[in-house]
Amino acid sequence: MFLVGLTGGIASGKSSVIQVFQQLGCAVIDVDVMARHVVQPGYPAHRRIVEAFGTEVLLENGDINRKVLGDLIFNQPDRRQLLNAITHPEIRKEMMKETFKYFLRGYRYVILDIPLLFETKKLLKYMKHTVVVYCDRDTQLARLMRRNSLNRKDAEARINAQLPLTDKARMARHVLDNSGEWSVTKRQVILLHGELERSLEYLPLRLGVLTGLAAIASLLYLLTHYLLPYA
Repeated sequence: MFLVGLTGGIASGKSSVIQVFQQLGCAVIDVDVMARHVVQPGYPAHRRIVEAFGTEVLLENGDINRKVLGDLIFNQPDRRQLLNAITHPEIRKEMMKETFKYFLRGYRYVILDIPLLFETKKLLKYMKHTVVVYCDRDTQLARLMRRNSLNRKDAEARINAQLPLTDKARMARHVLDNSGEWSVTKRQVILLHGELERSLEYLPLRLGVLTGLAAIASLLYLLTHYLLPYA
């Protein structure tokens, strides 16, 4: 099994692309879902966030108020970096757990939906393939204004707060261009899925695990039949 890191930008259409992969039967791990999971009350990240940002980021029931926290770090790189330093290690732990589950179920590859794949670069070394859902800036701006009912200035501010999609596209191994008709984008997703399914890059790890299991079985056999005293 190998890992495929998928990312995009605000209003680029990443969520729609993920839905197509899921409809095709692909294993998908949503890092945003995990990010919400690891900051629940009782988890280490929750305690550290309260220590760093104060109780003002809490709802009445003790959950993290994501809007308040988001407003605190918006346009403040230092505070955003602090939050990432708290949450990212915990997110990576959960990702490894979920990835191993899919490995045991025999999937050839797992898609990791990682919004900050190229910004943090911490997970890039684990990715055999990287995919960016791209669209041109004018299309991105129009979609964001329509979707979130934003004026042009506010929409541009949100886009400018992210790494440009053109930069991400240059760094990615695969680019899914979602600037035009959705049917064209969907066709790109289906073709990429077929390419990844035909890849033999999953074999080395799986063969390595099987070899390791065979070695353990052989060791147990020797211990049972030759080294342990007879009853």
